Amino acid sequence: MVGWHHQNDGHEFDMDPDGSEQDPETKEQYASVYVGREEDIKRSERITAVVHDREVVIFYHKGEFHAMDIRCYHSGGPLHLGEIEEFDGRACIVCPWHKYKITLETGEGLYQSIDPKDPSAKPMWCSKGIKQRIHTVTVDNGNIYVTLSNEPFKCDSDYYATGIFKVIPSSF
Repeated sequence: MVGWHHQNDGHEFDMDPDGSEQDPETKEQYASVYVGREEDIKRSERITAVVHDREVVIFYHKGEFHAMDIRCYHSGGPLHLGEIEEFDGRACIVCPWHKYKITLETGEGLYQSIDPKDPSAKPMWCSKGIKQRIHTVTVDNGNIYVTLSNEPFKCDSDYYATGIFKVIPSSF
């Protein structure tokens, strides 16, 4: 037996063969949530949505859909108001507050680096690593769905994904 599910007080835990509980936070699987019609998102090129209480922005850029946390990992800037630009051949959302560049594909923060010991060196684009949480977008029969990332690593944008930083007006 490789593992089994145990129901306890309404929470599910995955059990290892030795009986120890794995952290349920890292195993949580989010259901896909409908966020809009494909043609509407293609026309507007971006929308915002609340998916399982997490605010996300969905971009349509060069034939592809991308979803990420709505607030910039650096200091919570509103990414849905930023411009998409190409840097080193990679499409990035540029945060309107401090001009941080975040790749749409992977959520990496990009920056330019130069070797201070070589005055003739050209600046090179480098990655800070994944800073913005990216979510999965699926298209089904003209409907767009977002599935939240359940990757267990801590992502800098997670800090701003809590309730006190909400930017999408409530419908109530």
